[in-house]
Amino acid sequence: MTQDTLTRLVPPPYFDGKVARRDLTTIFNSSSSVADARPHVLDYLKQLVKSGRESAQNALEVDGNGRRCAAGLSLFQDELIRLIYDYAVAHVYRATNPSDAERMAVVATGGYGRGLLAPGSDIDLLFLLPYKQTPWGESVAEYMLYLLWDLGFKVGHATRTVDQCLKLGYADITIRTALLDARLILGDSQLFAEFEDRFRAEVVKGTARQFIDAKMAERDERVRRAWESRYKVEPNIKDGKGGLRDLHTLQWLSKYIFGQEVGSAAVEAGIFTEEEVQTFRRCEDFLWRVRCFLHFLTGRAEEVLSFEVQPAMAQSLGYTNRGGMRAVERFMKHYFLVAKDVGDLTTILCGALEMQQLKSAPTYKRLLSPLNWKTRREIRQRTDFRVDNDRLNVADPNVFRRDPVNLIRFFSQAASMGIYLHPSAIRLLRGSLRLIDDDLRNDREANQIFLSLLTAKTNPETSLRHMNEAGVLGRFLPEFGRIVAMMQFNMYHHYTVDEHLLRTLGNIIAVERGELAAELPLATAIFPSIQNRRALLVAAFLHDIGKGRKEAHSAVGARIARKVCPRLGLTSAETELVAWLIQEHLTMSNFAHSRDVSDPDTIRAFANIVQSPERLKLLLILTCADIMAVGPGVWNGWKGQLLRTLYHETEPLVAGGHTQIPRAERIDQALTALREALADWPKRDVDDFIARNYPNYWLRTDTATQVAHANVVRDATRSHTKLASIVKTDAFTAITELTVFAPNHARLLSLFAGACAASGANIAGAHITTTRDGYALDTFLLNREFKDDADELRRAQRISDTIERLLAGKERLPVLLQRRRASVRGVQAFTVEPEVIINNSLSERLTVIEVSCRDRPGLLYELTSALSDLSLDIASAHVTTFGEKAVDVFYVTDLVGKQVVNEARQAAIQDRLYSTMVGDGAGVPKKSVRK
Repeated sequence: MTQDTLTRLVPPPYFDGKVARRDLTTIFNSSSSVADARPHVLDYLKQLVKSGRESAQNALEVDGNGRRCAAGLSLFQDELIRLIYDYAVAHVYRATNPSDAERMAVVATGGYGRGLLAPGSDIDLLFLLPYKQTPWGESVAEYMLYLLWDLGFKVGHATRTVDQCLKLGYADITIRTALLDARLILGDSQLFAEFEDRFRAEVVKGTARQFIDAKMAERDERVRRAWESRYKVEPNIKDGKGGLRDLHTLQWLSKYIFGQEVGSAAVEAGIFTEEEVQTFRRCEDFLWRVRCFLHFLTGRAEEVLSFEVQPAMAQSLGYTNRGGMRAVERFMKHYFLVAKDVGDLTTILCGALEMQQLKSAPTYKRLLSPLNWKTRREIRQRTDFRVDNDRLNVADPNVFRRDPVNLIRFFSQAASMGIYLHPSAIRLLRGSLRLIDDDLRNDREANQIFLSLLTAKTNPETSLRHMNEAGVLGRFLPEFGRIVAMMQFNMYHHYTVDEHLLRTLGNIIAVERGELAAELPLATAIFPSIQNRRALLVAAFLHDIGKGRKEAHSAVGARIARKVCPRLGLTSAETELVAWLIQEHLTMSNFAHSRDVSDPDTIRAFANIVQSPERLKLLLILTCADIMAVGPGVWNGWKGQLLRTLYHETEPLVAGGHTQIPRAERIDQALTALREALADWPKRDVDDFIARNYPNYWLRTDTATQVAHANVVRDATRSHTKLASIVKTDAFTAITELTVFAPNHARLLSLFAGACAASGANIAGAHITTTRDGYALDTFLLNREFKDDADELRRAQRISDTIERLLAGKERLPVLLQRRRASVRGVQAFTVEPEVIINNSLSERLTVIEVSCRDRPGLLYELTSALSDLSLDIASAHVTTFGEKAVDVFYVTDLVGKQVVNEARQAAIQDRLYSTMVGDGAGVPKKSVRK
């Protein structure tokens, strides 16, 4: 901001009302009629709005005070509405001796009523009347509204009498909430005062508990729709958990109970402390700052901090790269820490209201954990805690100071009883964090209690989340504290690192309980036989703790584990096992999803890493729990099947040739299951389908997929067509599976991928199968585009029709692709260094080419076309996307079926693939590896 700009800053309301009224009068007097004046009036007001927004934005960039910006915009809106009203009644609809029935008050409601407006916020107006509407009042209101709409404002409005407001407010919580924030802009102050008095007396009085319960239920539903986490990495700053709407809820409850916003009355009532009120103000200021900057940046009422805007927002807000974290990651960490503080305030308020019998307590807890007088007495006598109103509290304010180990015992006691935490105890916990020092961290009993919490069979995820929310977990384990609220700037991870770790831990407990048997049948089956449950749970809790540093996080995490585990009380053998699991926690997924699990060389290489049946079991369970904790829709059946195949293929090698289920027996079991599923088929048809497929097929696909394939093959055979397809869609995983059966040829995979790209479909994964009789049975996992299943199925059918036309020569792929060039949402915000790895050591007879770069529509088509142009035969392809990053692995040979060993030939392949990924590659660092 230059000195010249600073001197030109205009204070709110950003224009001189007297001058504006004089100018509008001049415009009216120089016009022949009201209609003739209107376009000139509109142009004048548009310039006012433009200059007002510029003044607000300039002030925001100077002082960074978002709340002040929002208040300034609200004041500007007030003055603009007063200006329009005065013009309307002075020149358009003059009122001569208005009767009492023509008294009117223009009132701001909702967010506008609170006196805070973001640049793109809606304007909610109430035209308040003493009796029914009159022609004069209706004309004035209509003129004002149309002028505001023409100025580009989104205006919500209602025209009601006081009696109507009270009746509707009593019956509808949403309307009641909007009226709670009502604020007079102009007009009859006596009428507005009458409304306020009667609203308090006839609607608010005696209904506090009903209103509180309704607003908290509304919040819970809003949170549920937002995946129940304030740690989504693309948060909604208005309606997301820990966002402005949560602060608004606290304001509404305070106004309803005390008649004023969060402040002195809440402190006097014991709801909040002075420090908590200050925390409220700090969170409010930060969120308004972010919201106003976001609206100005996007030029619209955008409430989601999407990946596209996060880097620019970080720059606007003044964040820089530091300590291995990018500016955008530091900005988002700050955001999530504020969201956590908002959540803490909400928890304190709910608990305090329950204590004062103003809010209904959760009813299910009494059913799950009945607390009789005997239990309460034992807790009071044996511990430094007590039970107040079915919540665990401290016996006195010096409990933690007297014995800091109580800071850990408290959570253990709550977990053993299955009850909520008392707000007074939560407040004391947060005020006692400085007591967590190296003496407590190295205290043997404290570490034993913590380890028992971490490895409990009940619900360690919830216990550790409570510790994390209170700030205790990050202080007791500083290594964990470093990743609290840390986001990873990529499209793959949906949650912050600490939230992901806790969800991974929760998933392993769910596997142990059998709650994920449908999704993870193998992990569920082998869990009872593992010998190192404690090490597995600790590894799950620590596996990503090395994130946010310059070194690879798996190596850092293993190093941290070797330091932390002995402190917690693990044996040296357990410590090494935890470190190994963390070091290799990505290995099994990489092998299963980016390697050919039917290739014996792949299995041998993986077995050499795992080395024992116990490690294999633990790594499978950890891998599944880790993937499922990434976010909704990341796990799918294909990933599960590939992991199970890798496990079963590896087990005989690490078990010394001894396995519970030999390979041949597993194939027999798969064939038996298929025959049972196709029991209504003629035996000959079933035998024909079985004979078409290689043995590896029965290990890589599940029975449901085999049945679907059998149907599509039989349909194609009966109809004497060379092409058939099937489509399956799943709204939860947001994946649509398109399986195509067609005669195989060198460019078939490229053609399929091109048809998907030409239809605007983004390929999230692909599974390639070749039958004994020369057909391809390829399945593409497409990112879902439509919410409705019928629409999504029609889209997939259009892709299938496109493939058929291409095979028949009725369409040309380059022409189709030229018509449809789009980008995947969000990927342009990221940079992924392109990389090509050519490896001849992973397979005895095939060359493995691994390509990774930023994903885009048509990428798989372009890569497979390039490989075909290079006279390479693709034996199998393994396509995976990790958010914005595509990792495509191709097993290839030259045209005579040999590996590509010539270095000049390998260099040519690399150059062509780089050219495909980045155009001519100019200015892009090339990374290549040849093995």
